Amino acid sequence: MAAPGPGEYFSVGSHVSCLTCLGQQLQGEVVAFDYQSKMLTLKCASSSGKPNLNDVILINLAYVSKVDIIHDRTETPPPLASLNVGKLANRARTEKEDKLSQAYAISAGVSVEGQQLFQTIHKTIKECKWQEKNIIVMDDVVISPPYQVENCRGKEGSALSHVRKIVEKHFRDVESQKSMQRSQAQQTQKDSTLSS
Repeated sequence: MAAPGPGEYFSVGSHVSCLTCLGQQLQGEVVAFDYQSKMLTLKCASSSGKPNLNDVILINLAYVSKVDIIHDRTETPPPLASLNVGKLANRARTEKEDKLSQAYAISAGVSVEGQQLFQTIHKTIKECKWQEKNIIVMDDVVISPPYQVENCRGKEGSALSHVRKIVEKHFRDVESQKSMQRSQAQQTQKDSTLSS
């Protein structure tokens, strides 16, 4: 795309359509535009299909072949929503802790299966951490390698029972996925044999 000329800009709230040099069509509402870096920020419908969410896309206009303004907003845009800085800081801290936990597991030589099980448990029970190669859940349950149901130890009770059920379901789901992948691979092999 020819770079916007002096004084050319995209108004916040306008709806635009962009065609990238790779042929991808992007369409959405302008959230921001930086003239100097030629970066355009669009708010688009969520790729997940959830109506209450949006995707935010940063577009480098140097890699765009065409921009069409669908609807130009001329009135003053509404004020920006205030940010809950505390909530954002907590989310950033939690994400950092999760990434450090993953890095620790990798550096400690934990198997991929152990890492996947940890992630599965952590989705349900946030009080989950590594202690060397062992997974510690709620400071009550210890899961040691090879991370099977029989490797869950702790005081008999609801916590141990709940963790065992999560571990059992995790391995059932993993096996189900593997089975599905095998049948898809076999079907693909049959299809290629028949077409030969």
